[in-house]
Amino acid sequence: MTYKVGILGATGAVGQEIIHLLHERKFPFSELRLLASSRSAGKVQEYQGNSWTIEETNQSSFKDLDFCIFSAGGGQSKTFAPIAKEAGCIVIDNSSAFRMDPSVPLVVPEINPEAALTHQGIIANPNCTTAISLMGLFPLHKAFGLKSLIACTYQAVSGSGAEALQELDDQLMAWSKGKNIPPKVYPHPIAFNVIPHVDDFNDDGFTREEMKLLHESRKIMDLDDLMVNCTCVRVPVRRAHSIAITASFENAIDLSVAKEAIKAFPNVELIDNPQQLEYPMPINYSGVSSCALGRMRKTEILPNGLSFWVTGDQLWKGAALNAIQIAELLISRNSAS
Repeated sequence: MTYKVGILGATGAVGQEIIHLLHERKFPFSELRLLASSRSAGKVQEYQGNSWTIEETNQSSFKDLDFCIFSAGGGQSKTFAPIAKEAGCIVIDNSSAFRMDPSVPLVVPEINPEAALTHQGIIANPNCTTAISLMGLFPLHKAFGLKSLIACTYQAVSGSGAEALQELDDQLMAWSKGKNIPPKVYPHPIAFNVIPHVDDFNDDGFTREEMKLLHESRKIMDLDDLMVNCTCVRVPVRRAHSIAITASFENAIDLSVAKEAIKAFPNVELIDNPQQLEYPMPINYSGVSSCALGRMRKTEILPNGLSFWVTGDQLWKGAALNAIQIAELLISRNSAS
């Protein structure tokens, strides 16, 4: 069986990765409809000898589609997701528009696949930092019972889009010539710098990005009492996010059990041999489907504490790949029923 698939936001960074991954994973599509704003309408997108004309998104864009992956921001999602749903299209949304809506499942297929089956036409993809963090946290939660966590993120500039990547490149080139280029995308220079500021600040001093890890983790893992303290930091890395996590668990930590839990969990690799300088790094997990976990050690700073480092491609597991996995999950469950 084949499916008609749309991509809203097809010209963006995530949209381009969706096109690539649909082909790489041999997703069974018979039609691919690329949707974007009026600025991009009429342009031709080519990939592996195929070509598509970008269409301007409108109320009739979703007719006859089986799935549409939205990657065009919350405003577009709020406008067009109900229209797509009404047209009988299943929406898989990468924005934050519906993540905390009680009627919309928030899904990481390795963690809560059953939630996807309860959808009413819209399924939300989690924030990239949440998805990558939980790929490490969830198997440990199943082994020991997660209570709380402290996280510090190291977020790549590609999470801010193509203009941010260009800004990093331009600043590095300017520095090599003894020049200086003032920032535009970020409030401060990103080259040779780290910026402890991702998303807008709330009145309590936390950013919206930091609070996403709390609220989304609670929903995905069904842990209403989970406590999270997060600091999000932008670093001069092109691609793939990393997160340093110290977590507290209900039960005592056995490192051998913890490592086996990671090894047994799908799409996570254990790279934890620091004596041989082996640990996850973003340079090794850019354009890679799996996430990786390492630097695992017990800590006394929290009860039954465990610290570790997790890395993953935020454009893939944090967005495009996770969305496609959700569609694949729905297809496999329909085939099995």
